[in-house]
Amino acid sequence: MNKYLNEAIIGNSRILATFSYKGEMLRLSYPNCDNRQYLNYFHTGVKVNDSNIIYLHDDINNTYLQYYDVDTNILNTEITNTYFNLKIVQTDFVSIKEDILIKKYSFINESHIEQNINFLIHSELLSDQNNFVSGMELDNGMVQFAHDFSVATFAKSDKLLSCQINNSQSNIATGIIGGKDYIGMSKDSSISFDIGLIHPGERKDIEICIYIDEKKKTMNEFIDEVERIKKIDLNKEYNDVKAYWRKYVKEHDGLKIGEPQSSYDEKIIQIYKRSILLFPLLTNFETGGIIAAAEVDENLTQCGRYAYCWPRDAVFMTKALDILKMNDISDKFYNKFCKKTQSKNGMWEQRFYTDGKLAPSWGYQVDETASVVYGVYNHYEYTSNEEFLKDNLHMCELAITFLKKYVKDIFEQTNRYKVSYDIWEENDKGVHFYSLASIIAAFESMKKIYKVLGKNVSDFENNRLKDEKINKNINEITELQVEIKKYIEDNLYDENRKSYVRNTEDRRMDISLLGAVYPFNIYSPKEKRILNTVDNINLTLRTYTGGYQRYEFDNYRKGSPWPISNLWMTLYYLELGEKKKAKETFDFVLNTIGKHSLLGEQIDNSTLKPNWVIGLGWSHAMFIIVLEKLLKQ
Repeated sequence: MNKYLNEAIIGNSRILATFSYKGEMLRLSYPNCDNRQYLNYFHTGVKVNDSNIIYLHDDINNTYLQYYDVDTNILNTEITNTYFNLKIVQTDFVSIKEDILIKKYSFINESHIEQNINFLIHSELLSDQNNFVSGMELDNGMVQFAHDFSVATFAKSDKLLSCQINNSQSNIATGIIGGKDYIGMSKDSSISFDIGLIHPGERKDIEICIYIDEKKKTMNEFIDEVERIKKIDLNKEYNDVKAYWRKYVKEHDGLKIGEPQSSYDEKIIQIYKRSILLFPLLTNFETGGIIAAAEVDENLTQCGRYAYCWPRDAVFMTKALDILKMNDISDKFYNKFCKKTQSKNGMWEQRFYTDGKLAPSWGYQVDETASVVYGVYNHYEYTSNEEFLKDNLHMCELAITFLKKYVKDIFEQTNRYKVSYDIWEENDKGVHFYSLASIIAAFESMKKIYKVLGKNVSDFENNRLKDEKINKNINEITELQVEIKKYIEDNLYDENRKSYVRNTEDRRMDISLLGAVYPFNIYSPKEKRILNTVDNINLTLRTYTGGYQRYEFDNYRKGSPWPISNLWMTLYYLELGEKKKAKETFDFVLNTIGKHSLLGEQIDNSTLKPNWVIGLGWSHAMFIIVLEKLLKQ
């Protein structure tokens, strides 16, 4: 089952859940935003009088309206079945203090006849031979369990009408479930609740909780915890969650954006606030690891998956976090996550789980390593915390040592290191322009770190750093910066196109060429060769809709435009002082947002809507970075 589009996302610091625009819960992750994901499917439906099941997420007579409570991660989906004139308001949120997902359903009879309503839940968890899922009935719900987890789905107070542990799929369509088994070996089970008779104009509610335990408890202890949760006042939980997120938005209004003066301003503010609400959902607050996005493709049908932490992506995001006064997350990312994940040779691998364990990868990208060093100093620029620099000095020096060896290997052609992938992780041939630009920036950041800490050299532990060693390193990386720039001019400038190219062997135009101007600032936006490069980018990467592709002949998911590409162009034009062109590239992003002001990875040219990885952290980070620059001009 492929569930590509997460139209809405909710969670707390441990639970992350995603939904379709029809309110179907697609994914449920715990105890971190990346691992583990439990659901194969979680389907809900109603039986009205003598009907078969009417699935809330999939019926020809259903209409849908979905929205968040203002400035929160509380999601509402209004489902109206036009055949029966039955309206269901589904409200989903995750408690801040408790690890429970709460689903409230309000059934409103908008017809002129009485309706007898049964409410059904059919849930299948992901199961495998080494962690086989079974099911068991509870007094007011069910628990689905394996060797190392248990998931309970239960009503706050309503008693079960019926439960089917085994073979639900054979008869769930009738809306009638049951069976003699209270326990069984099925990965899917179903429960039904009698909502009762609803008169015309009347409303009835049911509150459902989902509670997860990683098998730290025996089944008896787990059921005791379910009983404790049943006593919680869920109305108070709802109000507490609403108050928490609204306070969070206010506290992290780092750009101090005023009230909107137009619909244009309103659109900007909605993306801005949704970014503030999204970033904590992508973050592991124990380690500071930040995933690229909620997962979209567990079966690897289109990609290599997204719910991992790429150091490079996270560096863009930590800059946005600093802008939004979420400095504590950025601190933790560098102080904990990066230290934990750095290899002994000083580099960072391609990607990691947010707990710091190595994730599946297919090579390394040298810009991941360079970006971390750049990011350390960039974070300092927002905090002015010298202790932070001191704490991360050794980590940065190890990374610089690796980068020096890598650069010398290129110049000497000794082939001691495997070829790095490019920024898009698709090209592992030749030497990449963006990678070299990132290394120059890392060297410059290291020099700046030394300059800040230079006056306190004697304070370092065991007097390890000496002026002589620092000066030697500064001289060496300064010389390498000059040599890299020369290498770029000699090998990555195409005289025929009068333009920089992305690779020594692949001469295509690539939006990442702009990285030399922003963020790495190794070329001025007004330099002739940069101006020529941008002209070539406009000729080759700009689509008929005004969106920009990543690179020439990009065929990943049909080569759609990326918001990142447009925002990169916006940053370039702002650096150049071309405000009109900056607005044009920026407006494409504003006009192609998702249903809840979430930015995707890609935009469908025909629909001008996100068609892949909705809620991409990198896209939202670039938006915040652009917004900061816009407000400063």
